[in-house]
Amino acid sequence: MPPASLLAGLGGGVVASAAVLWFATGSAIVALAFVLAAGVLLGGVVLLDRVRGPAEERSLAAPDWSVTVAAIERAGEAIAITDRANRMVCANLFFLDSFGAGAAPPALPMERAALEAVTLLARNAWRDGTSSLEEVEASDETRWQITATRAGRGEDHLIWRLKPLARSGGESLQALDLAGPFGKMLSRAGIESAITTADGVIRAVSAGFAERAAGDERASLVGQDFVSFLRSDERDRIFFAREGRGGTPQTLVDVPLVNPEERVTAAGPDEATSLMLLIDSGVGIGSGWDGASQAGVAQLDALLAQLPLGLAMTDRDGRFLFANEAFLRSVGREGRGLPAFPTDLVTREDKAALSDAVRRHGRGPATSGDVAVRLTNSPEEPVSLGLAGVRGLGEAAVLLSLADTSQENQLRRQVAQATKMQAVGQLAGGVAHDFNNVLTAIIGTCDLMLLRHIPGDSDYDDIQQIRANSNRAASLTRQLLAFSRQQTLRPEIIQLPDVVSEVSPLIKRLLGEKITYYVQHDRNLGPVRADPQQLEQVIMNLAVNARDAIQSRGQGVGRISLFTRSLQAKQVIQLGSEVLPAADYTVLIVQDTGGGIPPHVLPKLFEPFFTTKEQGKGTGLGLSTAYGIVKQSGGFIFADNITDKGGHPVGARFTVYFPVHRGEVTRRRPVQEIVSSDWSAGGKVLLVEDEDMVRTVAERALTRAGYEVTPCANGEEGLAAITEGSVQFDIVVSDVVMPGMDGPAMVRAIRARLPNLPVLFMSGYAEEQLRRDIDIPDMHFIAKPFSVAAIGDKVGAVLREARATAGA
Repeated sequence: MPPASLLAGLGGGVVASAAVLWFATGSAIVALAFVLAAGVLLGGVVLLDRVRGPAEERSLAAPDWSVTVAAIERAGEAIAITDRANRMVCANLFFLDSFGAGAAPPALPMERAALEAVTLLARNAWRDGTSSLEEVEASDETRWQITATRAGRGEDHLIWRLKPLARSGGESLQALDLAGPFGKMLSRAGIESAITTADGVIRAVSAGFAERAAGDERASLVGQDFVSFLRSDERDRIFFAREGRGGTPQTLVDVPLVNPEERVTAAGPDEATSLMLLIDSGVGIGSGWDGASQAGVAQLDALLAQLPLGLAMTDRDGRFLFANEAFLRSVGREGRGLPAFPTDLVTREDKAALSDAVRRHGRGPATSGDVAVRLTNSPEEPVSLGLAGVRGLGEAAVLLSLADTSQENQLRRQVAQATKMQAVGQLAGGVAHDFNNVLTAIIGTCDLMLLRHIPGDSDYDDIQQIRANSNRAASLTRQLLAFSRQQTLRPEIIQLPDVVSEVSPLIKRLLGEKITYYVQHDRNLGPVRADPQQLEQVIMNLAVNARDAIQSRGQGVGRISLFTRSLQAKQVIQLGSEVLPAADYTVLIVQDTGGGIPPHVLPKLFEPFFTTKEQGKGTGLGLSTAYGIVKQSGGFIFADNITDKGGHPVGARFTVYFPVHRGEVTRRRPVQEIVSSDWSAGGKVLLVEDEDMVRTVAERALTRAGYEVTPCANGEEGLAAITEGSVQFDIVVSDVVMPGMDGPAMVRAIRARLPNLPVLFMSGYAEEQLRRDIDIPDMHFIAKPFSVAAIGDKVGAVLREARATAGA
């Protein structure tokens, strides 16, 4: 008789297995049946022991898991059970077909990164009791959702549940892995499959098709003619040629595959592919054809429900008979069902063409094709609707196919918007740079004229008016540079609540008494790296736009709320954004009760000069400036609407994401700003500027400040003035962008001869961009447009610093 300890261990194993089975199936009846069966087995073991004696005690087998295997058979879900040593105890058929008998979780056939994620999932499940992965990709590009749960009396088993995730329409062709589990599933249902080109050349086949067509499921039929493996009889029924007269008739269904990538890159219609389905009627030649067709219809309905393509069937009169979930999702009727006719899904202009196409494919020869239509749920984007005539499937006459391209269209819109914004930004930056040269000449000339006039003169007020308008134009130019991310920023490590506190008093004065201003800060906010002055401008622009939206609605009573939030990387992943990278963010939210933003305005919201305000009441640069500042600071800004319970917009919301700064800040050593009177030593200045008006103003300004100026019109002249050696210059003041030899190239050549000569660059571009692109040590910068006093003070400050450095 077996030892008591062994019987106790077997009994414990039975109880543990029953607990695992109960957890896996959720059925107490199945678990009880397992216990009873195992009890009978143990009784038989004891009885056999009494008959066979102690010599056979070592041959005692482990409990039979076949009952568990039968209980965990689930369609469309792979289930496996492993022990503490990660050995697979049992698995259902779907798991074995998908991964094979030798793949015991977490050791699944996956790439290294995915395998590490599944291994970490197992460790977390053993520690916490359960763990899951929302999405992981196997080696065959199939994506899975995986859950592992600890179970059993001793909690010494893991139950693995793996669910395949549906693919988007853009991946539909790759999803049809006929050589894998998908093809095997079709073969078990009596459906053999192949993918062919428009010329009928085979691109892929299922193992079942290869077995029936060539006698070997491992045979490679790629590149061969599809029809060469088929034959037809005198009644036009289709058979596998290899099976001869003893084979069963097949129903052939041609499903056009609409692959967005092929549609974009194909050179012509010959690049199209089709999914060929051979549905076995299950009866011989002498059987009734009606019964075969009814069996085929049932099999086809089951197949269409599982395919990642959007597919539907109509009768000869064009009435819908069936549609799978992918089709309903593509036409925007998910959860609402189908209308009576396909023409009810398209715009009025496309109804006649679609009706004719359905009638032609339904009543004529079995052909296939496609028609471009515009769906009522997205009339601005034409789609290609595939049509294929089918025969021998009862009432079914036309098969409609439509790829679910919603994600592709969304990505296309995002790419188009980003490209447009980048192009406008480059244009704005170029215009701003050239305009800065004009403004430099205007402002400088005004300054020189004001030196010859005093308040009260007849021309003094006019000159001041010109100067004031020029400064206003310079402000607009800075906004254009902010949008194109080419302005000069001086970033610091800051906390968002500090910036909000600084700007809140001004916001309250701008809002007035009728608008409530509410601020709420989250705890444990991470620091961000940004220019505090520019960040204040972002908050002010968003608050002013919210105020204008509220005041445009009747009484002008409303509420503007400002929140700061902390967002962790794992929360970003849960958002599922395709734009926002996974990282830790400090979030700024500005929302109002101004009625929301119209949907047609949202895509254009951040474009420069786009405004919905009346003429003369807005430049359209406020939000574009905010966009540029945020992007130049490494952040992201999004706009959407706040809706009520009925889905109606009640206000707008702007969400700004700033990445949390990690590490020490590299602070810029501030240049001591001094007035020109503090520098009394004078100096010789080499001035290089290709714009005549800017060079004239800068020369006169520096001459009045006491400097001896040598003007040059380009880089070649400036370098020649140095190499001649007739004048020992104290400083080089140069433009950056010039025809021929530009400023940086000239300075590098000068520094090769005079490495300690101070350099001051003048430019309308951003200082950070110039320092990154030029990479010249010990250079200084003054932004255009500048005043007469500003350039004199800046040259004096640079010379003073150079003299102090040389003395040290």
